Amino acid sequence: MQQVVDLEGSQQFLALPITLVSISIDPTPQLAEAVQEYGVASAHLYDKGGEVTAAYGVDRWAMPSGEPGHTFVLIGSDGQIKWVRDYGAPENGGLMYVPVADLLPELQSALGY
Repeated sequence: MQQVVDLEGSQQFLALPITLVSISIDPTPQLAEAVQEYGVASAHLYDKGGEVTAAYGVDRWAMPSGEPGHTFVLIGSDGQIKWVRDYGAPENGGLMYVPVADLLPELQSALGY
């Protein structure tokens, strides 16, 4: 959840034409508790059964337990994937937190900045 807190707190990130939406397989009560605890404002969605994860193909980077990794997907207003980067899978470094300063250049590039 700290990742979302830091993105929401970054003026550089907030200046990008991006709507932040987190999608998790954590049940709704757990998500609601974490959202309240961390005071985040962005949408958090429960992906019951992993349908959204599968639809965007990010399930290919699942953890050994089958749990989704930490994957960022930039979707254009046309509904198409513009950029995707997985950080959580072991083969991608197993990161569950990516510094905002590391994400910004990638997002800006994908947006054509």
